[in-house]
Amino acid sequence: MLQLKMPNFPQPRSGRRTLLLTLIAVSFSVASCGGGQNSGGEASSSASSSPAASTSSAGGGGAGVSLLGTGGTFPQPLYQTWFSDYNKQHSNIRITYQAAGSKAGVQQFTQKLVDFGASDVAMTPEQIAKVKQGVVLLPMTAGAIVIAYNVTGVPTGLKLSRQVYPAIFLGTIKNWNDPQIAKDNPGVKLPNLPISVVHRAEGSGTTGVFTGHLSAIDPNWKSQVGAGTSVSWKVGVGGKGNAGVTALLKQTNGSIGYVEYGYAETQNVPFAQLQNKAGKFVTATEQTTTNTLSAVQLPPNLIAFITDPAGADSYPIVTYTWLLAYKKYDDPNKAKALKDVINYGLTQGQQNSSKLGYIPLPSNVVQKVQAAANTIQ
Repeated sequence: MLQLKMPNFPQPRSGRRTLLLTLIAVSFSVASCGGGQNSGGEASSSASSSPAASTSSAGGGGAGVSLLGTGGTFPQPLYQTWFSDYNKQHSNIRITYQAAGSKAGVQQFTQKLVDFGASDVAMTPEQIAKVKQGVVLLPMTAGAIVIAYNVTGVPTGLKLSRQVYPAIFLGTIKNWNDPQIAKDNPGVKLPNLPISVVHRAEGSGTTGVFTGHLSAIDPNWKSQVGAGTSVSWKVGVGGKGNAGVTALLKQTNGSIGYVEYGYAETQNVPFAQLQNKAGKFVTATEQTTTNTLSAVQLPPNLIAFITDPAGADSYPIVTYTWLLAYKKYDDPNKAKALKDVINYGLTQGQQNSSKLGYIPLPSNVVQKVQAAANTIQ
């Protein structure tokens, strides 16, 4: 019997959150890289089952196969769902996923400590060159990063311009009633309250995407902080993982931070409308994030960075998230099992994407990713 240990969630506001919360009842055991939930509230997850005596040719064949992966917290809820559902169909396949952050995912994958990795920022050519077995980068899903906040009396949907939100995270806009915030939000009573910035404490693909966007739209941010999975923040406190940042936001009146859309939705944390490249204030929804993806053409290597998308109705901070696989595995049963898990995620698994706050991959993208996955040996 598998168990799930996760932070207590508030009552959900929609069907998406109802599905996420019901994962508590399905087969998971959750532990951090060190074997337990870490202090930042971020839980690493594993979906597993004792290998069955019978085998499944679709699930890798032969006796039980164990797959170990680690990486980003961004896709964790979706991967948990996939691995649990897949395990119900193929009980001889054991899949363990530790959500330790994208930076740790790339490092452990490069060191061959895991069977697969996961990252919200694609590996660089220099990182790929270090992997003797070769690398296949597979965008498995996509999602939005929202700027969430907790300010008593201020509802969700606060408008933040392209000039304002980089300045908040730089620490140059310090108070919630700053005139630059107020001018875009007539009728909203903004308190005379200091802004408390919350950012990721560890190396994070979510941070890489967020700081990449800020660098693309604000020269001051680019010159003073720059982009990366780990940066030197000018202000703020760090939370471990998306869940840790979300927890700090909920605990701190006057706080603001960046998290994956699904975490903000699940935890009932208000998030901002952001001004996009076309000058329009846009809320993160399945439609606005899909608009962003539709304007992006994936190249043959399946790596695309969407730092400042065009389009009047495009949400400005959207990213693919990649599963990292080796081109060649020492154990052919592991290769076969992983390929089948990947195909499950690209087909049946996509049905869960929008319910959990992710963007279902377009059919043409699915076909490209399947073709790349078929090269795994």
